Amino acid sequence: MAEDPVSAILEDVSAARLRADVDRLVGFGTRHSLSAVDDAARGVGAARRSLRGEFEAIAAESGRCGAAALRVALEAHAVPPGPRVPQPAEIVNVVCEIPGADAAFAGRRHYAVAHYDSRASDAMDAASDAPGANDDGSGTAALLELARVLAPRRFDATIVLLAVAGEEQGLLGSRAHAAAARVAGLDVAMVLGADMIGDPSGPSGERTDDRVRVFSEGLSRALDERAFRAAAAMGAGCDGPSRQLARYVADVARRESTDVQPILVFRNDRFLRGGDHTAFVEQGFAGVRLTELHEHYDRQHQDVRIEGGRPYGDCAEHVDATFLAGVTRLMAATLVHAVRAPAAPPNARIVATGLAYDTTLRWDRVRGAGIAGYEVVRRATTAPDWEHVHDVGDVNEVTLPFTKDDWLFGVRAHGTCGYRSPVAFPAVARQ
Repeated sequence: MAEDPVSAILEDVSAARLRADVDRLVGFGTRHSLSAVDDAARGVGAARRSLRGEFEAIAAESGRCGAAALRVALEAHAVPPGPRVPQPAEIVNVVCEIPGADAAFAGRRHYAVAHYDSRASDAMDAASDAPGANDDGSGTAALLELARVLAPRRFDATIVLLAVAGEEQGLLGSRAHAAAARVAGLDVAMVLGADMIGDPSGPSGERTDDRVRVFSEGLSRALDERAFRAAAAMGAGCDGPSRQLARYVADVARRESTDVQPILVFRNDRFLRGGDHTAFVEQGFAGVRLTELHEHYDRQHQDVRIEGGRPYGDCAEHVDATFLAGVTRLMAATLVHAVRAPAAPPNARIVATGLAYDTTLRWDRVRGAGIAGYEVVRRATTAPDWEHVHDVGDVNEVTLPFTKDDWLFGVRAHGTCGYRSPVAFPAVARQ
């Protein structure tokens, strides 16, 4: 069966459905992680049951069954008392998995993550209204829309749509899930964190409707001291897996000409703030955060009120569904490219056995059928993104006439379908 072009998948994203999902989430009054769990209409419990029901309805309409059926579940984690958890609590994530169709690649998991909890001015206030329309109703709505447009299609690898709770209490749900994934040895290939992706306006009336920030860590904090020193010595401080993922998002956006394009920000997140992608980054997985260009602090972590003639609160009217749809399309395009592409070449290395004017790179072949070949990418040491591409064919070693002293290199695989893997940055080989 022929694959749908990415453009057709992106056209299926509906701003109207996203609008309805944000409004539905706001309708729960508060989604504070410590709010009511048994109330049928208000609180975090009602919100998570609604999310599970929406994912289950999408699963039923997808036409998938048996091993290919969507897997929807509530994932509960016991949380001990802490700075924002006064007594033992249960944090519940909502998980929707779209299984990969190829047994050889179904274990490779590609995440989109958002938090469905909300908060008022006081992080411990579990009773007051906390609409959480943009933070992070927008990201949660994107997860539902991604499920709708991706579930009817078949992809080789697995997509995981993870709506977490406890973000406002300290990334509790995402940290529990990411830690469990690390202990289980899961192959988490990438994590797209969507947090505040619905309001393109700023506090002074400025608007940027065609850009979204993508934050990424430059060098994995999971490296041990020896690996860190080696990376620093070769000038690889801007080439960890999360930074390569950010570049991948940008590359996909260019290829698909998405209506919202990424602005890469070379730090893990904003000052004094945090998002759920960080929970995965802490475990050594590649993760980035997508968030709008401007931030309107009167609409974040605020009680809903009028004060001094100014409105405060994260209310539904501040979410622009057209912009939200644009960011959702960017996420969809990235996921589709990633699950249709080969994995990044393993064990990439740059040979440094003696002085030379050229550069030799080696890598292990990517397993599986449908590999068309490999590309070596190259950039100046001061350049933020890859500048040159060399298609080297179906080989696993190449020598290029450029000195490794002056350039940074990477290698990626491309399939017969034309999709490319993220870039693997090479380690140094002494033999």
